[in-house]
Amino acid sequence: MEMKISQSRKVVNAVMLTVSGLCTLLAVAVLFYILGYLLVHGGKSLSLNFFTKLPSPFGSTGDGGMANAIIGSGKVLLLATLIGVPIGFLAGVYLAEYSSRSFASVVRYVVDLLNGVPSIVIGIVGYALVVRAMGHYSTLAGGVALGIMMIPIAVRTSEEFLRAVPNSLREGAMALGATKATTIFTVIIPAAISGLTSGMMLNLARVAGETAPLLFTALGSMYWSRGWDHPTATLPVMIYNYAISPEPDLHQQAWAAGFVLLTLVLVINVTARLIVARGPASSRR
Repeated sequence: MEMKISQSRKVVNAVMLTVSGLCTLLAVAVLFYILGYLLVHGGKSLSLNFFTKLPSPFGSTGDGGMANAIIGSGKVLLLATLIGVPIGFLAGVYLAEYSSRSFASVVRYVVDLLNGVPSIVIGIVGYALVVRAMGHYSTLAGGVALGIMMIPIAVRTSEEFLRAVPNSLREGAMALGATKATTIFTVIIPAAISGLTSGMMLNLARVAGETAPLLFTALGSMYWSRGWDHPTATLPVMIYNYAISPEPDLHQQAWAAGFVLLTLVLVINVTARLIVARGPASSRR
């Protein structure tokens, strides 16, 4: 009887191992299929001009590029990081180190709700708060919209990595006479810095491909971005505009831009994982 049970367990284990392995291979294959598909369709449009020139006028067959969209995306993401990361990080510090359990539960619930808000709704909020107030679309409005999207993830990742720092470090610092604030900023945060950095990078990768909020805020442009209070081109919006265009040349440009954007997101994710692997915060004892 025991031998039959043992054999049955071995069979179930082998079946589940095989199924889980096949699902893992399928998940990885999907990623490489997407990368390969984008490379095949957009690789021919990747050139020095793609990274250094402005888009060609509609209807022309010139060898244009997306330099303005690359720079515009960089500006919008920089502004979003400057807005969303400090707010989310400080809120995470408060939840991990200061707040009571009941109040923290309420804040976490609200943050999770904010994280579940559709991106197009965030775009409408950015339009109402910034675009209508300024009277025009702008890089600033796009940065604000993406910054709002970054806040909930920044809050939760900051809280989790700070709470993962062992209590012994807190107790040791305070036993030496350090205040609560001094302990947090000189002991706790440095101990969790690798996790915090990787979390913020993954947060940035998440919003890098958002299109809907930018359609309502940054809008787009065929020219160089002149500042923070003017409409600006971004890679996701350019991909959208080119994909719905009837011109085949623009479709090729869209494939190339999609490959560049996906490669950027992949590089950020891999870098974040490497940072975590080199120095993650220790779990609490």
